[in-house]
Amino acid sequence: MKNVYPVIFTSLNDAKDTILVEIPDWKILTEGFGMADAMYMARDAIGLKGIDYEDNGKSIPEPSKLEAIDVTGGTFAEDGKSYVSLIDIDFVEYRRRADNKTVRRNVTLPNWLNQEAEKAHLNVSKVLQEALMAKLDVTR
Repeated sequence: MKNVYPVIFTSLNDAKDTILVEIPDWKILTEGFGMADAMYMARDAIGLKGIDYEDNGKSIPEPSKLEAIDVTGGTFAEDGKSYVSLIDIDFVEYRRRADNKTVRRNVTLPNWLNQEAEKAHLNVSKVLQEALMAKLDVTR
């Protein structure tokens, strides 16, 4: 599922090029150093919170319209020049790349096949992962 959220960026104009980030639809505050890092941090924060919401059965917030965001009412409005931009996030792709926790699954193999795998010094878990990714036509 892909979404695009409005984000308020506030530049502090300091030596580190700090940019404060507010994502109103998610009630997220973060920061970056330079615009590329600030955009990365915004996308990462949305992705992490989205995974948490999905895992806990919460609904993903609908994006606000860009014109509905008032930078003068933002959390960091008094700290520097603020402007609104959009950040896109593909929650399915984000989960695929970020959710690396392992899940234990029991697999039943015929004894003869298990013995052949052991003789060949194959990591059965790795072979199964590769086969599933090929079958599902997905990549890491």
